[in-house]
Amino acid sequence: MAYIVPTRAETLEDRELYTSERLSDVDCRQCGATVMVRKNSEHHTSIQWNQDAVRACETFAALDRQEDGRPVHSACPRLVASIEYAVSEGLITVGAGVDPVGSVDE
Repeated sequence: MAYIVPTRAETLEDRELYTSERLSDVDCRQCGATVMVRKNSEHHTSIQWNQDAVRACETFAALDRQEDGRPVHSACPRLVASIEYAVSEGLITVGAGVDPVGSVDE
């Protein structure tokens, strides 16, 4: 449960920008888990997982069965490959974003 709940309009706008703006659905080509993805640059990818996606991910399920469980920041290589495929097919735009004054970069 969140212990700090933002109330200022600017904070709520920032939260919306960084957690849901410009995110695209990407389906894992292996297990079908659907996550939300924003590709900020060639090397920076933001991924928003939901409970259904975590449950569907075969790699995460295997890691969860390990004695120490799944490392918090572990990645699924199959999902990474699916994201790379989506980028190569033009389904995700790389680098499009909002500049400091709020206009959208083309």
